[in-house]
Amino acid sequence: MAFGDRLRLARLRRGMSLAALAEKLEQRVTPQAINKYEKGDMMPSSSVLLALAKALGVSLDFLMSSQVVELDGVEFRKRASVTEREKSLIESEVIDHLERYLAIEAILDLPDEESALDRLDAVTVVSPEDAEERANALRVEWRLGCEPVPSVTALLEEKNVRVIQIEAPAGFYGLTCRVRRPGGKPSIPIVVRRHVNVERDRFTLAHELAHAAIKDSVAGKVEKMMDRFAGAFLVPAEHLKNEIGARRTSLGYNELVQLKHLYGVSMWALLMRLRDVGIVSEATHKNLYRTSARAWLKSEPAPLRENGDIGRLEQPRRFEAHVYRALAEGLISTPKAATLLKKSIHDVEIAFKGPTSH
Repeated sequence: MAFGDRLRLARLRRGMSLAALAEKLEQRVTPQAINKYEKGDMMPSSSVLLALAKALGVSLDFLMSSQVVELDGVEFRKRASVTEREKSLIESEVIDHLERYLAIEAILDLPDEESALDRLDAVTVVSPEDAEERANALRVEWRLGCEPVPSVTALLEEKNVRVIQIEAPAGFYGLTCRVRRPGGKPSIPIVVRRHVNVERDRFTLAHELAHAAIKDSVAGKVEKMMDRFAGAFLVPAEHLKNEIGARRTSLGYNELVQLKHLYGVSMWALLMRLRDVGIVSEATHKNLYRTSARAWLKSEPAPLRENGDIGRLEQPRRFEAHVYRALAEGLISTPKAATLLKKSIHDVEIAFKGPTSH
């Protein structure tokens, strides 16, 4: 992505017009000059470049780095209620994180290896049952058995998929896209999510995995197909039936709580799964919705704790591990590590050296 594209993205992210940015720069340059920077007709001087970065609240690395040429296939799901400005915010956050991620990979001279998503053959599904079967097939391909997935994040990172967690508007949950890089380097797939809560984070990643495994739906309602895939991937039908029986007419609250904690999903996702696999009837499902589940959509009952076993496992680790490895091997300085991690030097030193006693 050229400097001008990055400048425009950073400006849109801040919701600033050309005139507003020029005013923020105290008229050091005109709106017309900024427009020429964005079009690639001119380059700013070093002093103006510094002023632009400060005015837009971005780093020089963001404006000038060249690890990322373009994000391919960025698709904001129909459910994502985000404005054009918020889309620019999300894209710039993704690029900023990617630049740092790919920079540390370059410093460590890591080889370009295929990820598991590169090897997926996306299929067209006809029905929700097809989406379920696609999830089951992927579990077989990845040798997951029929047990619950302890951590979707760790699973993807183990398969060389870059999982990025960003700050983003509330209407956005996640996306999957490819990153074009300079110099003829192969493009790479990434999965992006906004942190909401542990239950939602896991479902978002499974839903985005569905978008890599399923390319379209003949019957329409693509997002519902992706949700069915996500439910099947996180809550395998065989395992669920072994846990509570193949057919039930009612379930108690404590039993539902134990199940949601076992599979790491929201109560609503669990109820949908119970219906989809036929453990409860449509009538029983509707009764649960009327009596309890309507409230659970607004307030998650017995939520998974951020510092609980599942919550800790769902934190992306790979990028941070790369940074501390480079620091340990003397390839980067502590200030550089702090810049890459967007942490204070003090916090990086404590994480690297451990707490010191006085």
